[in-house]
Amino acid sequence: MIAAAAALVSGAAAPASAAASASCSRPPGDATVDVRFQGQTYPVLVHIPPALPGAGRVPLVLNLHGSSGNGPGQMDYTGLRAVADENGFIVAAPNGAISLPQNPMPADGSWAWNVPGVPTTAGQMPPPDARDDVRFLGKVIDVLAERLCTDPRRTYATGNSGGARMSSALACRLSGKIAAIAAGAGLRAGRPDPDDVTVPEAEDCRPGRPVPVVTWHGQQDTVNPYPGSADLRWGYAVPLAAQTWARLNGCRSGPRAETVTEHVTRLTYTGCRRGADVVLYRISNGGHVWPGVNEPGSEIDASRILWDFFERFRLPAA
Repeated sequence: MIAAAAALVSGAAAPASAAASASCSRPPGDATVDVRFQGQTYPVLVHIPPALPGAGRVPLVLNLHGSSGNGPGQMDYTGLRAVADENGFIVAAPNGAISLPQNPMPADGSWAWNVPGVPTTAGQMPPPDARDDVRFLGKVIDVLAERLCTDPRRTYATGNSGGARMSSALACRLSGKIAAIAAGAGLRAGRPDPDDVTVPEAEDCRPGRPVPVVTWHGQQDTVNPYPGSADLRWGYAVPLAAQTWARLNGCRSGPRAETVTEHVTRLTYTGCRRGADVVLYRISNGGHVWPGVNEPGSEIDASRILWDFFERFRLPAA
């Protein structure tokens, strides 16, 4: 059950300039924000850290669950509440569009994101009437900017597995709203080309601006294999995804390899347009996990890495 410190019901999103001067009610703790989208109302779990100012904009991190997961589970697994409390940003963990059967069913449901143009983990394309999750998450951003005074210039997306694929799609399609992304075990740079899944489909990812990217991926991952797979849901290799983002961002140097720990190597592309670096943490002994406090034996803390990366970036002023 979601512990609700406050119930915040949305209306039409106000212009950013109007909301910026308003005083925001932001009681600390977990809360539910109801987001109205295409005639339906969707509850979105948010976590509000203590000691936020009564007015003024604060950063927002969208925290997107993996396939068969849900927002509350993702919030617990990543440990992002603690990082948000230490650094003063709001975390939102919505649910995906597509209900997946699971036995036993988690208390808050089992969901998948409608990642454009690719099947779900059930092996089927989303139904034609499935919610457009790119547009929905854009609406979530607008509503939270209105209701909680989150900062449209400092809005970021992260996710695990299917949530990482969804975050990647946001970077491709919503670069005017997303300042940077962090993809856990699922970075993509457009969907796999249906005619050759070993490469991304170039026309599927055309961001309007360079998008900084950080990702981490285990080389022993059997769900989203590091070297790629023949599955249209996954396809090309992780290093190619990072390389493609480096090309999209106009990076001139890299990848430069640095040893972080015994099993973790950081590969960095730099000299990118507008400083939009691309960073890949390659984990030689890692599986399909979010490394950190809830994964014993982790040598890095992904949630702290992502915030250290995010806080360097913001969208240009309008």
